Amino acid sequence: MGTITTYMGHRFDPVNPQMETLDIRDIAHALSLTCRGNGHVKQFFSVGQHCIMCAREAEARGYSKRVILACLLHDASEAYMSDVPRPFKEMLHEYVALEEKLIDLVYTRFIGSTLTEEEMKLVKKVDDEVLYYDMLELFGIPWGEKVELEIKPDHSFQPFEEVEQTYLNLFEEFIQ
Repeated sequence: MGTITTYMGHRFDPVNPQMETLDIRDIAHALSLTCRGNGHVKQFFSVGQHCIMCAREAEARGYSKRVILACLLHDASEAYMSDVPRPFKEMLHEYVALEEKLIDLVYTRFIGSTLTEEEMKLVKKVDDEVLYYDMLELFGIPWGEKVELEIKPDHSFQPFEEVEQTYLNLFEEFIQ
């Protein structure tokens, strides 16, 4: 299989990923430029912004640094494999298996290990609850049941450079 060249110049094989080719700068950069909803949104809103919102919500809930980082990193595979909308992804079993392998590698590289079942549930819960507001703001339709977040969702346009730097700053804050 072939490789892709990342923003930082790494040769990355998404089918056979190697931990040493994962770079937080590549992830922050790519996610800050990747639009939510496959671009079918009312205004540009990046996957990076979504991940930052998830991390801030996890922090506001008093979750552990590991869960906060996991929320920040939960879509990191999209930096290397692109995003596939949920309804279509459900049909792509091999893609899902590769994505799970990659995200486990991301968590191991940056958090020290894969997530426990309980940590995975917390990350999924935050992601789904933030998604409700993403769908409402970006598409004009609610998704799932409304929940009150601890943070105030911000879907305003932010230049990718600001999102990238915020992502990296948040990572540095919680990696220690």
